[in-house]
Amino acid sequence: MKKLLANLLRQLGVLKYDYLVSRQDAFPQTPETEPDELILVESGAIQKWACLSCPGGCGERIALSLNPDRRPRWSIRTDFWQRPTLHPSVHQQNDCGCHFWVKKGKVHWCKGGRPQTPKEKAE
Repeated sequence: MKKLLANLLRQLGVLKYDYLVSRQDAFPQTPETEPDELILVESGAIQKWACLSCPGGCGERIALSLNPDRRPRWSIRTDFWQRPTLHPSVHQQNDCGCHFWVKKGKVHWCKGGRPQTPKEKAE
């Protein structure tokens, strides 16, 4: 119900976000993740993974470890509307090269971290 209301408020321009959290107890088996969905994999109170589609448009699914004993690792918080905040930033090491933060569900690009459009690459 909260997600439905959040989507309605987004359409009305009241609530802004690029991602909302959906919770699962197992790692997603399908490679596709909805463009506005961040899947939080958790077992009980233990957060394991945060999975999201790359906001740069390359189509890759990004899987971030939330395990405090591993490196690299991220942490995630959610607000009332289930908008995620990730820490630290996410830096793709593929051709896409995206470098961004997710704060309150919005993507904030680091300087030079937004991928170039095909037109910009040709110039």
